[in-house]
Amino acid sequence: MNEPTPGHLVWRLSMKWRVAVDRALAPRGLTHAQYVMLSSLYGMERAGQSPSQRELADHTGLEALYVSKLARSLDADGLIQRARDTRDTRTVRLQLTDKGRTTVEPAIAEVAGLLDRLLEPLGGRRGDRTKAFVRDLSELLDTPL
Repeated sequence: MNEPTPGHLVWRLSMKWRVAVDRALAPRGLTHAQYVMLSSLYGMERAGQSPSQRELADHTGLEALYVSKLARSLDADGLIQRARDTRDTRTVRLQLTDKGRTTVEPAIAEVAGLLDRLLEPLGGRRGDRTKAFVRDLSELLDTPL
């Protein structure tokens, strides 16, 4: 058997991570994509931001149309609120509801535990190998294709 290519390994790691997060969050009624939206919104709000759907799409790397669809679903479930921007009515701003906050906070802790388990072979979250891995991944993500 041939040695795996970097692209194949990135894909496999991505799938392993997505499946692990989906399984961990299923009892909470969340998918990985919903978690990404809610946890990103949580972090942005903690940083004093009130992101638009477009800004959240850019932050998460999800397609804007998919973010719009997810936002409508999360709004219907009472986890977020969608509101038109007062200065630009084409822009939709997103905000966590109290229910969204109480749903995502324990989910964030659970996913952090999964991340700790994943990064253990690299010396943990603050290990030198993890820091180098993050730098390498960031460089690859910044490379235009």
